[in-house]
Amino acid sequence: MTIRYDEGARNVMGGELKPCSLDPVTGFYRNGCCETGPHDLGLHTVCAVMTADFLEFSKATGNDLSTPHPELNFPGLKPGDRWCLCAPRWKEALDAGMAPQVVLECTHEETLAIVTLGVLKDHAVTASSDGRSSS
Repeated sequence: MTIRYDEGARNVMGGELKPCSLDPVTGFYRNGCCETGPHDLGLHTVCAVMTADFLEFSKATGNDLSTPHPELNFPGLKPGDRWCLCAPRWKEALDAGMAPQVVLECTHEETLAIVTLGVLKDHAVTASSDGRSSS
């Protein structure tokens, strides 16, 4: 069960924000959703599907998401995992040609302050009922 920070959170399509991932548990509030709030200075709002290329890009630019950190209850990410990325980091990856695909139903509407809906749609996959993504 997902405990929501903001029951009224909307996705970039205008609908209810859906959970991004519960395995691994993601989100600024570690509730599985790409919700944001006043303490989320990084704007962890983009539900992205990890790729090997993006994980390498992120590590090379100072944010190693693939190495486990058990002391932080962080398993490390692998290709195929879904994770709430900071919108500015996703835009940085986009500008470098390394942006991972996004799940629009699970991407918070605040992302639109950083990236247009058209660009997000160009990188979209659909959410499946098992919490994985399909093209």
